[in-house]
Amino acid sequence: MLSRTADNLFWLARYVERAEYLARIIEASIRLANLPSAYAGTSNEWESAVATAGCAPQFFAAHDKATRENVIDFLAFSPDNPSSIRSCFEVARTNARAVRTALTVEMWDAINSAWLELGKYRGRELDTDTLGDFLSFVKETGLRFDGSAYRTMLRSDGYWFSRLGVMIERADNTARILDVKYHVLLPDAEHVGGSLDYFQWSAILRAVSALTAYHWVYKESLKPWLVADLLILNDQMPRSLAACYESIVRNLDSLALAYGRQGPAQRAARGIRTRLENARIDDIFQSGLHEFVSDFIAENNRLGAAISQQYLA
Repeated sequence: MLSRTADNLFWLARYVERAEYLARIIEASIRLANLPSAYAGTSNEWESAVATAGCAPQFFAAHDKATRENVIDFLAFSPDNPSSIRSCFEVARTNARAVRTALTVEMWDAINSAWLELGKYRGRELDTDTLGDFLSFVKETGLRFDGSAYRTMLRSDGYWFSRLGVMIERADNTARILDVKYHVLLPDAEHVGGSLDYFQWSAILRAVSALTAYHWVYKESLKPWLVADLLILNDQMPRSLAACYESIVRNLDSLALAYGRQGPAQRAARGIRTRLENARIDDIFQSGLHEFVSDFIAENNRLGAAISQQYLA
């Protein structure tokens, strides 16, 4: 496969995954902002949404304050934000057109029809119901694209590069939402384990479709260390860091077998996977969750760069 084709497939999958993640962040922020005043804290959930999306510097360069209206517009529709949902879909469709013959009909239909349908949503003009429809549409697009890739692509290098893009992006997103919740969203004066803490953790689990899974696994009320355990170390949770890296290692090994050689990307991925396998949540909290997650995000970014240098350059 040409490196240009592999690069387009890799980033196509990343941008679709990122768009779905942003929709989930907006949905979670709306849920938190609508908490009854008895549970509300002194923090700004919309500032947390921008921080979680990783675009706070760009946002505050254009806006003095984070409000519901300007955050939703910036994260969902702004052409000035290269990571907005609209920008993600635009770049994803551009990449899809460039590798049209490497996609199945179902994959192309998923991204092309999403781009066409996106045109009917007009940013600040959305009322509450229409905004809900928009967020559902974005999440359903992600599920449709991901499902069509899983169900229709040949298990060859195109599929492996696509899955690498999904999992690198998903791991980054899960780490960021966990880090921001623990260090930004909860006010300093709020007691951990209090009512606000409970509702915030609940909203975060809903944002990654993991609330039901949490109760299935732990069978008790929400506790920060158990939420972190689920999202970091539990292989059964599809969005956990451990599950993402199990998939990354498997797909990189498939590429190595197909191309007849291994390289820095395989070694780096196995190193991260091994550290996750050997980690214990008590040790992570003792040494600092923020430090662990920050190190993971940096390592994940380095792996993405290693994959690009080894295969996509």
